Amino acid sequence: MQRYFVDQENWYENAIQIIGDDYHHIVNVMRMTKGTKIICNHPSGVGYLAEIETITDQEVRLQIIKKLSHQVEIPVNVTLIQGLAKGDKLDWIVQKATELGVNRVIPLNSQRSIVKWDEKRQKKKIERLEKIAKEAAEQSHRTIQPTIDNTHSLKKLVENEKDFDHKFVAYEETTREISVKDLNHYLERIEPGESVAIVIGPEGGLTKEEVELLYDKGYEPIRLGPRILRTETAPIYFLSALSYILEETK
Repeated sequence: MQRYFVDQENWYENAIQIIGDDYHHIVNVMRMTKGTKIICNHPSGVGYLAEIETITDQEVRLQIIKKLSHQVEIPVNVTLIQGLAKGDKLDWIVQKATELGVNRVIPLNSQRSIVKWDEKRQKKKIERLEKIAKEAAEQSHRTIQPTIDNTHSLKKLVENEKDFDHKFVAYEETTREISVKDLNHYLERIEPGESVAIVIGPEGGLTKEEVELLYDKGYEPIRLGPRILRTETAPIYFLSALSYILEETK
């Protein structure tokens, strides 16, 4: 069944209004008609079964049938702090991370980031990433659409983002020089309702100075297997392992 995320202002007591791109998708792409049932996701993270009542030139009006109770969201709040990557890698990362349950993505402008976003480029990139996250969330039947932040420097990140229950950094030297416990050791400590942050560096990795700054702010180094992973592979490894531990073994 088709799903759509609907903004707060388009919800009424027993009805829902769909306009804009989703209106176009319903009318011109899916060619839905009166009586078609779809699922609408409220910004609070709750899904509702609804039926199309009317279609005009500007809006689709739906009648709410019932609230849905099926839980599909990972039971923790996950923030991915991802180093800026070349080409369309960040698009792919956001899409797959959304499918795996991420709640928030913070693009990180680190010392070795080859890509730099000016203000104009950042606006366009964020809009594109938000669209990718929305479509991926709908496709994977999520009830929450991840948020995409503007880029952060590492200094700004550690100063402003202090309230995570668990803070990790995937540092490639953990596979060589640093003795750390298995990933399972860290993930099994996480309880439902807690918040988790994971920092992944860009193609060139994080510098030792950046990693030391993260350590000083309470970020723990974790090992993502014995091999060196690409920047686009590392978050998928971590999120898959987190999902398995929290959703399939507990």
